Amino acid sequence: MNITQQQLLNLIANTPDIGSLSLRKIAELIGAQGKPQIAKHHLQQLEKAGLIQMNLEQGILKVVKKGYNHVSKSPLFSIPIVGAANCGPAAIYAEQKVERYLKVSSSLLPRNKNRLFAIKTDGDSMNQAEVNGNKIESGDYVLVDREIKSYNNGDIVLAVIDGLATIKEYNRDIKNNRIVLRARSDHEYMPIYISEDDEFIINGKVVDVIKN
Repeated sequence: MNITQQQLLNLIANTPDIGSLSLRKIAELIGAQGKPQIAKHHLQQLEKAGLIQMNLEQGILKVVKKGYNHVSKSPLFSIPIVGAANCGPAAIYAEQKVERYLKVSSSLLPRNKNRLFAIKTDGDSMNQAEVNGNKIESGDYVLVDREIKSYNNGDIVLAVIDGLATIKEYNRDIKNNRIVLRARSDHEYMPIYISEDDEFIINGKVVDVIKN
């Protein structure tokens, strides 16, 4: 997010009647006098990212809070997208920083929707894995429940190993006291073996897939 967009977010959050103001006035308030198109462009970018609700004809301009978006007849839920994870070798770092929001109909989500965040997938090592009947293919968004801390063999999880994020099938190898993260792909990938001494975190269980 650039400085102008952050200024607009702050302005919207702290100005009760912001929806009644003209684009020219909004531009003036962020230091872009006489440039309403700048304000319009960045407002549209914030709306596309799911950070604001906007309908200037109806005087609606407000920050999207975590939860429902009541602009549409069917409430949408804004799920934070915090980065990308590799579905091949663990090679993309997933920062816990909200990049934008994925808007999904609340009727398609479980009750624990406040516990979810989204990760965009990259790679084909999980293209034969299914969650709720949907395969995990490159470019899809997986929804991760961050509060699930107990995993069963066969669960699909988001793991961060040495700062690198990957989505894999969880298996506990009790005999050898290790965790095995396996690919589920039509290509051949070696498993990832993790011991208790390794630097790793399992950030949650994949509970759904939003197809791209």
